[in-house]
Amino acid sequence: MLIDDFTDKQLVSKLGTQWRGVSDQVMGGISKACISHSAMLGRPSLLMTGDVCLENNGGFIQAALNLGPSGDTIDASKFSGVRIVVRGNDEKYSVHLRTPDNVRPWQSYRAHFTAGPNWETYDLPFEAFVPYRLGAALDKTRLRRIGLVAIGRPFYAELSVSQLGLFL
Repeated sequence: MLIDDFTDKQLVSKLGTQWRGVSDQVMGGISKACISHSAMLGRPSLLMTGDVCLENNGGFIQAALNLGPSGDTIDASKFSGVRIVVRGNDEKYSVHLRTPDNVRPWQSYRAHFTAGPNWETYDLPFEAFVPYRLGAALDKTRLRRIGLVAIGRPFYAELSVSQLGLFL
């Protein structure tokens, strides 16, 4: 299932929902995020850049996408996980999933990858998504939001994503 191939220059996904940039500034941090449409090495892509800073209890920037309109959920139970095609600056990034079980803003299910200078495809099985600060296991029948995240340490983030979807 294709979530986005980033051909829409306004960053409206194939699901009809809008990508948005989020940073720790919503919680008092000072990290700065920028998301934009780009054509990176000939591929339409989402480009997330910014400085991740730990000051003021901060430490993240994110490109976030609601998977359904008005916060609705999607059933991904027939799929095995998230497929992402990325390139970047040799830094570690995360994919965060949220469901209705995530009632606090810091809660998510997280899987990690490193984005090198060449386009690479990562298949992240749902079993690789670890609950962060919540006890409930990932319920893939009720996925609400996906985030592409630079988090946890001070660094300059530069992540390009040319495709995002779910794989069988």
